[in-house]
Amino acid sequence: MVKEYMHIILADDDEDDRLFFTDAFEELKINTKVRTYNDGAALMDYLNSEDALLPEILFLDLNMPKKNGIECLDEIKNNPKLSNIAVAIYSTSSSEEHIEETFVKGANIYIKKPSDFGALKKVLSDVVTINWQYQTSGLNKDNFLLRM
Repeated sequence: MVKEYMHIILADDDEDDRLFFTDAFEELKINTKVRTYNDGAALMDYLNSEDALLPEILFLDLNMPKKNGIECLDEIKNNPKLSNIAVAIYSTSSSEEHIEETFVKGANIYIKKPSDFGALKKVLSDVVTINWQYQTSGLNKDNFLLRM
């Protein structure tokens, strides 16, 4: 069965970043439904609920209140119901420590947040059109960090 849209979730505490993100998807010609959460606890409450519609791709900020991105990533990858969600770390940080830690913990791709709207649209378009089966089967550090 072909889905009529791609379900995307963004967890990010920065309201401007959430707005940029949803605006970018509205301008892309890709059929998506985007849901956003402003902290990790709200995200995990939703994902763990009985009637949660699991996303094809989850964009996860690292620095959030209540539950940070690393804690969410741990919880997702250690839960059989959630472990197959493609997780894109979406952060302002480009520290090697964060990149290494999220790679080891099972994130699928690491994206440094673009500061410009055009670059954001390009990144989001690239990420949602990735062949995730290929991306997740031969996961290696060379294709983990999305460079712009």
